[in-house]
Amino acid sequence: MTDRAARLAADTLALVEIASESRDEAAILDAIRPRLAEAPGLRLADDHDAVLAALPARRPGVPLVLLAGHLDTVPVGGAVRPARDGDAVRGRGSADMKGGVAVMLSLAEEGAGGASVDLGYLWFGREEVPITESALLPAFDRVPELRDAALAIVLEPTANALEVGCNGNLQAVARVRGRAAHSARPWLGDNAIHAAIEALGPVADLPVRDVEVDGLVFREVVSVTTIAGGVAANVVPDLVEAHVNMRYAPTHTPEEAEARLRELLGHPRAELEILGNAPPGRVCLDNPLVTRLRTSGDLRVRPKQAWTPVAEFGMVGVDAVNLGPGDPRYAHTDDEQVTATALARTHEIVSAFLAEEA
Repeated sequence: MTDRAARLAADTLALVEIASESRDEAAILDAIRPRLAEAPGLRLADDHDAVLAALPARRPGVPLVLLAGHLDTVPVGGAVRPARDGDAVRGRGSADMKGGVAVMLSLAEEGAGGASVDLGYLWFGREEVPITESALLPAFDRVPELRDAALAIVLEPTANALEVGCNGNLQAVARVRGRAAHSARPWLGDNAIHAAIEALGPVADLPVRDVEVDGLVFREVVSVTTIAGGVAANVVPDLVEAHVNMRYAPTHTPEEAEARLRELLGHPRAELEILGNAPPGRVCLDNPLVTRLRTSGDLRVRPKQAWTPVAEFGMVGVDAVNLGPGDPRYAHTDDEQVTATALARTHEIVSAFLAEEA
């Protein structure tokens, strides 16, 4: 293991040991803030509402590139305790995405930069909750300079592949109402569960839909993720509530996705409430900085099947891509982990990108 890999692994473990579930990121912000104060060539441009933005002095005609990442994690649940295990760092948030945060901090403290780009950093909380609670979007209003970025590299877990775009994420709840009765005399009531089986059938029977964008295939899916109904074993239920999640390709607007879901759940007994609708992210393979990043690391390119903050950057006109050390298969799992080798590889890729001339 190289010295850099060992340092990045140790830093990742220290960050994993700081609990930072969504909406409770104060402790990890406190750990990062003093390190930024010592980082050469950066000024703290924003320190509000779970956001830290550090920007360089701008040079005329030189594009701004942002390294970005979220500080929050999903609940710890049954995740393994934070630990080093050979090459692996284990614990909640190690893959998604405190390994990426450690790489960002290392680059900032080294004063990483390039002759042809100005490099800034953006950390934020509340990424693992609905977009209606976004900490990132308000930061673009507080610091308009962030909107000037020519590219944002979001260090989400990609196993060091270049993942472009992202699927939209529509969350809704479908309600089917009935009339309660004794289960010995069900004809006196109206069974909401029986009606819900019919109402949710179009979702259960829906095949995966592949959508190609610039040669990349995004997979559109709709799933019932939770369902609840009934009050007792001998009572005909009068209400069923089912959460429905639609993931849709960058070819569709949020409004089109909502219309499609309402069509699927157009049963006369179904009431649909939209809980959140995070838009998809643009596939920006036409951005010359993305081409440069791709060639700098000889990176494999694939679509981002999950939703990530690249979509929020796109909402304010900033191209963004996903590139990070975590392996997506470990994100949110009880055996969440990232390797020191992968951490060092991300550092190497970004450093090579910065060293390239325009």
